Amino acid sequence: MENAITVKDVTKIYKLYDKPIDRLKESLNPFHREYHRKFYALKHISFEVKKGETVGIIGTNGSGKSTILKIITGVLSPTEGEVQVDGTISALLELGAGFNMDYTGIENIYMNGTMMGFTRKEMDAKLQDILDFADIGDFVYQPVKTYSSGMFVRLAFALAINVDPEILIVDEALSVGDVFFQSKCYRRMEEIREKGTTILMVTHDMGSIIKYCDKVVLLNKGDFVAQGAPGHMVDLYKKILANQMDSLEEELAEINDFSGETQTRQEKKAPAGLMKDHLAINANRTEYGDGRAQIYDLGLFDQRGNLTNLLLKGETFTIKEKIRFAAPVEAPIFTYTIKDKKGTDLTGTNTMFEGTQIRPVKPGDEYEVSFTQKMTLQGGEYLLSMSCTGFEQGEHVVYHRLYDVASITVISNKNTVGVYDMESQVEAVFHEAK
Repeated sequence: MENAITVKDVTKIYKLYDKPIDRLKESLNPFHREYHRKFYALKHISFEVKKGETVGIIGTNGSGKSTILKIITGVLSPTEGEVQVDGTISALLELGAGFNMDYTGIENIYMNGTMMGFTRKEMDAKLQDILDFADIGDFVYQPVKTYSSGMFVRLAFALAINVDPEILIVDEALSVGDVFFQSKCYRRMEEIREKGTTILMVTHDMGSIIKYCDKVVLLNKGDFVAQGAPGHMVDLYKKILANQMDSLEEELAEINDFSGETQTRQEKKAPAGLMKDHLAINANRTEYGDGRAQIYDLGLFDQRGNLTNLLLKGETFTIKEKIRFAAPVEAPIFTYTIKDKKGTDLTGTNTMFEGTQIRPVKPGDEYEVSFTQKMTLQGGEYLLSMSCTGFEQGEHVVYHRLYDVASITVISNKNTVGVYDMESQVEAVFHEAK
């Protein structure tokens, strides 16, 4: 399969000056003395995008994701390396960046179409589709400086996505507008993807990455980390977010090990060490308790028994916690809670609610508790908390509690309204008119 985009050993360096005068001093210095510091936005990045592929680029803020897109589209030039592009590009980088604020919406459509290489006749044929998609009514005949931010975004997106590009480059653009417009954007993305358009996208929405991408490139602080299957790359990304760099390096060493031990690695059932070492654990979690118990390990397992922060909606999953006791406890209670990003409790349970028989414990005793259930939450990002508590003389006592200890990313191909899916069974009976 031919490449639509080839990125070869691309490096982008910015010169940083402490004072504006230093730039002038450097340019005039006869001995070529440098007054700047070098900042590497990208360091020797290489990857390929095949024609018809949908490839995602993910990484934390400052990883160089937007920089590499700007180099591919020609907005920026690389300091070193080269980029080869085979096909016409429509880019959604900074929406409306090419718009003239004094021109009307119609005038901007034709002006941008010309900049993309389309004739006026070709833009005439596309105009109605663009207007229908933007759905901003008669405002299209007004100067864009009079638009609300929402209307501006709708027109810019409609223009970029309705010119039938061979390569579509998207940078966080799918997070714009209201939920209905976003839904329309996703449907249009799916349509052009099915037509064989090559798509390169940057987004922080891991659900979109999993759903749409054939391959994912992971960057971190300007460095290439890895590329591969979306689910695996998102798991590695979660480790970067959780500052689990040692665990990440071990996994990368295994990915890049070509010693012929592939079969052995595939057959390995359970990862060595603690479960939590293989998950994205929140380095800034809150924990407290009186010390009589310690949750020393925890795990999240998908339906196939894989340790992962990524769970599929509709499948069963298991939360495990291992607790060690330092003092006698008559009736410990083990709990978990799942919250949304705003901190709202969405669901959870404990061994008391479930009627689980728990024995009294003495120092040195351990419990391993598993909660297995079906994931019915909508696709999105959530936070897991867990604790070991109890009641003594009618008072609630916390032996050990971990707030927001791990992230959970739920991937869904069907989201309903609200927080969770009622799993409705739908029947529709058709009666044809007589």
